[in-house]
Amino acid sequence: MSAPDGSPVGAERSIGQLFASATTEMSALVHDEIALAKAQLKQDVKRGATSGGAFSAAGVLLLFSLPMLNFALAYGIRTWSGWNLAVCFLLSFAANVLVAGVLALIGVAFAKKAKKSQGPHKVAASMKETANVLQKAKPHPRPETPALEDRAPQAIEAVARSSS
Repeated sequence: MSAPDGSPVGAERSIGQLFASATTEMSALVHDEIALAKAQLKQDVKRGATSGGAFSAAGVLLLFSLPMLNFALAYGIRTWSGWNLAVCFLLSFAANVLVAGVLALIGVAFAKKAKKSQGPHKVAASMKETANVLQKAKPHPRPETPALEDRAPQAIEAVARSSS
């Protein structure tokens, strides 16, 4: 098993390796959050298109069906009831308006769902929260090690002893 940067788990990793690993993981997190925002935005657009389609269907139905349905329904009501033809035409028109109203209500319901969706806003808030956490993060205190110049004479003596 190995860490994301390829070094074995449990092995001491340098600060550079840790920083590179953290940078890689943060980059992946940001890319994943952007992908999530795109997916949620795509879903919202799909809902909006469904809403627009329902409104369009309501308009087309009302426009093209009125003449045919009005005549057929009016003559049908007159045949069954024997009422005046004008009243029968008014009743057929009312039925068409009722169907168009139901389709418009379906369109309104989908429009409210699309408007209510807070997909991209949730992702943006999550990204801001991640940035705030990272800004407040403090590095762990490190034990002080002697500077390289201070260790140089000891290293030279150790090499001199081992070569003699």
